[in-house]
Amino acid sequence: MYSPLVERALTACMTAHAGQCRKADEGMPYAVHPVHVALLLTRFGVDDDVVVAALLHDVPEDCADWTVERVRVEFGARVAGIVGELTENKRHSWEQRKQHAVDHVPHMTPDAATVKAADQLHNLTSLRRQLDEADDPECVWSRFTGGRDRTLTMARKLSEALLLRIDPRLGRALRAAVEALEVASAPRTAVSRSRPVS
Repeated sequence: MYSPLVERALTACMTAHAGQCRKADEGMPYAVHPVHVALLLTRFGVDDDVVVAALLHDVPEDCADWTVERVRVEFGARVAGIVGELTENKRHSWEQRKQHAVDHVPHMTPDAATVKAADQLHNLTSLRRQLDEADDPECVWSRFTGGRDRTLTMARKLSEALLLRIDPRLGRALRAAVEALEVASAPRTAVSRSRPVS
């Protein structure tokens, strides 16, 4: 059903992220990510505030004109609260930010944990697609600050923490995405072109 609140958030998302591309998915407009996260969440019956938070979950940390306070003014305290829980402090190192995300999960509201899980699900499935399509997976991993091993380790830790806080259906999808990514990330072996002698 049409929602004026969601439409305003869609417009804000597209405007805020205009000109940005996904670092890990070269050429992909950044706004595709939050829109996809919001679409994933609609499958699980979340309300409009949670959908709006999904659309705006990256704007305070990635868009100069946005703060959590602006989200509160334009979209309300509940949306801003969820977004605030999901906003990373970019002044910290990659390791600090990712470990904090894991450590913070037990203290998150259910709404924030749900958005975080859908965010993680889209990130992992997008990465798996890139690896499947890449001639050289190392070119994909080179775009990630944590590289292959650290990125996989933190993805597993975060997902395991989230599984305890979210709808089991979303949890099963997230667990499957982690496992599929780990399979796709295994070192590729050269296929022998020789045929067995009969």
